[in-house]
Amino acid sequence: MRTTITNDFIQTHDGREANRILRNCVHCGFCNATCPTYQLLNDELDGPRGRIYLIKQILEGKQPGTETQLHLDRCLTCRSCETTCPSGVEYSKLLGIGRKLVTEKVNRSLGQKSLHFFLRKLFLSSKLFSAALRTGQLAYPFLNKKFRRMIPQPVRTNTPWPENIHSRKLILVQGCVQPALQPDIDKAAALAFDQIKIQSLYLKASACCGALSHHLNAEDEALNYIKTNIETWWPYIESGSVEAITMTASGCGVMIRDYASILADDNEYADKAARVSALYKDPSEIIRGSSFLHSSSTKPRVAFHPPCTLQHGLKINGVIESILTEHGYELVNFENSHLCCGSAGTYSITQKSIATTLRNNKLDAIQANLPDVIATANIGCQTHLQSGTNIPVRHWLELLI
Repeated sequence: MRTTITNDFIQTHDGREANRILRNCVHCGFCNATCPTYQLLNDELDGPRGRIYLIKQILEGKQPGTETQLHLDRCLTCRSCETTCPSGVEYSKLLGIGRKLVTEKVNRSLGQKSLHFFLRKLFLSSKLFSAALRTGQLAYPFLNKKFRRMIPQPVRTNTPWPENIHSRKLILVQGCVQPALQPDIDKAAALAFDQIKIQSLYLKASACCGALSHHLNAEDEALNYIKTNIETWWPYIESGSVEAITMTASGCGVMIRDYASILADDNEYADKAARVSALYKDPSEIIRGSSFLHSSSTKPRVAFHPPCTLQHGLKINGVIESILTEHGYELVNFENSHLCCGSAGTYSITQKSIATTLRNNKLDAIQANLPDVIATANIGCQTHLQSGTNIPVRHWLELLI
């Protein structure tokens, strides 16, 4: 794609990156075929190709408005288009640059600003989020069916966190909301690693991965979280005492894998960020090929929903399915497993109508084949899907323990 980016912007790191990415795009439109929002809305500007043109116009000096802001906001950042693209266009990176420019040039409404601020403060404060969740759970018996589905109910076991010490160690980052929503997921990961003689280190000083702030256009806040994490993890990395960094939420995993790109132009943190990103591994990459003892002899039929961040972001396909099959689970296939469920971080709140339609379409496809359990690899997808079905939605690691 031919570009004429403004002279001032082309001199910046973002400008050079945007120019490189745009020049790889041949505007073929293959991306639209797998874009969830384009499939729903049938609007060129709500597909990757249209959004790329909008960003290109901004980079070339055109003043964006609220309509441009809306079309970029509607993107799920699912990266399905990147999987489809024959030219290797790094759309999500370009979108990040475009959103940053729109944030600088277009003032949001007071309602949008207030909602974004509220979401950041709620989800990034473990005490505030836990209190709000507990209040909702206490009110659960008095709510109607619609509102009950909006209040996640944790599945708890009496299995303790493993205390064995092993020579092999990794950092298991527990994230922002998952410890309150589903505390046993990280326990299941620690138990799985323990069975293959790997000790999970939980570092309380770890912060949010930065994804929530990044996707809500609070870039300085996101950078602060990222740098806090790097500094917290660095002594363990520098000493060689850990072999990997991992999280049970694939959405957070993609963010950590992107640290190298985000801080590539930072003289102080670029090298450290690159090392952190290189060390990140999804749990499935660590435990594949290993066998685990399972307390149940009767295995349910499982439909595995691969989060977009797993299949399109981390590019991990078929690994978890193979692990579940090797451990005796019958997998139930369903149509359009490559499409987003609509969770996408806070998207299910900020773009509720689109997110609900995508969720319902996903559940219709899954439930058509009558699974006993729906499994996934991201807490956001798990909570979002569970809000629309009575079939239990579990993290796949919980099925191994």
